[in-house]
Amino acid sequence: MNLPASFRLIAVAVVLSLLGACAAVPPATQAPAAAATDTAASAAPAPAAREPDELIAHEPLFATANVAHVIVPEAFVTAETPKDNIDSPASWRAPDGRLWLFATAKEGGGLVIYDGDTGTTLRTAGSLGDMPGQFRRPNGIAVAGNRLYVVERDNRRVQVFALPDLLPLIMFGNEQLQQPYGLWVREFAADDVEVIITDAYMAGERANGDDVPPPLPELGRRMQRYRLTFSKELTEAKHVGAFGDTTAAGAIRIPESIVGDIAHDRLLISEEDTRTGTAVREYDLAGKYRGRTIGLGTFKAQAEGIALWQCPDGSGYWLMTDQFKDRSVFHVYDRETFEPAGAFVGNTVANTDGVWLHQGATTRFPDGVFYAVHDDRAVGAFDWRDIARALKLHERCD
Repeated sequence: MNLPASFRLIAVAVVLSLLGACAAVPPATQAPAAAATDTAASAAPAPAAREPDELIAHEPLFATANVAHVIVPEAFVTAETPKDNIDSPASWRAPDGRLWLFATAKEGGGLVIYDGDTGTTLRTAGSLGDMPGQFRRPNGIAVAGNRLYVVERDNRRVQVFALPDLLPLIMFGNEQLQQPYGLWVREFAADDVEVIITDAYMAGERANGDDVPPPLPELGRRMQRYRLTFSKELTEAKHVGAFGDTTAAGAIRIPESIVGDIAHDRLLISEEDTRTGTAVREYDLAGKYRGRTIGLGTFKAQAEGIALWQCPDGSGYWLMTDQFKDRSVFHVYDRETFEPAGAFVGNTVANTDGVWLHQGATTRFPDGVFYAVHDDRAVGAFDWRDIARALKLHERCD
């Protein structure tokens, strides 16, 4: 929905008060503020539903998985905030050159913002609720241009914010989305954007509390597609369709992470269902399964966050996460052929949900940086130079 004028005024007031409060409170003690006029935010929240992939009968461990790997030490791991339940990161370069690192806080009611070069916590933003600038179980996050996109599972929507002020621009998806998680944003132009969202709607629960994925014929709406147009006068979001393969080989039973590669007409989508084989499926940009599943049998815990390191000539690397509870494994594949290029682990980062690759140069990371969530409580950073040297990859596109 486009925000009416009255909502925009409320949103501006909420965001300004949040940013002002955050600036006045030391990072170590600050907590997401609550909007005083929002009765929904002050009410006690209902117990959060578990993630569809949250319970696995027998959790495999990296320590006993015998995965070939190299160790790449983290450049930093941010301060741990377990109560936030950190899920996914995304980065943005501010006009002053500073790198902001955003992370969704599923239980914290909004966003945690770090310095992307040092890992220092800068502030938090957001509060619990359903007004503009408020959140319920924020999950997937992405930056495109000067806008921040955040998926909210329990509000069943996506919010878009203008950076750097975090001014809410639009909320959309509530009419179609049931249990959204991940998203990919494609800019056709600065004011013309496509957003594809994964929707993990379920068919019920098993006796042990695990979610039951729908039968194959009902998986044709796993991804929802929207077209957004931005202008000074009006911001609009139009639902343009849904897609999802319904064959045993191509269906996505438990979806979350999704990343596109325009140069190769690809969408990669993580299949987290361990019962049928967790891996990453390849679709085309139109939403058709291309008959290829990457990492089936290689992923031994759960296929999770995906990132793309890309060069203008079409070369590059895919990074895909295997979510072991005791240490995350990041598998690297050739961008064009999907030939394995190796795998790495850090000294600390484990149980990773979302990841994000910032390929541009920063003050500390001249060739880019790969971010990975650590155990629902922090974000780890890996210098791309360290990854490239350890796995004998290209450090730059030249």
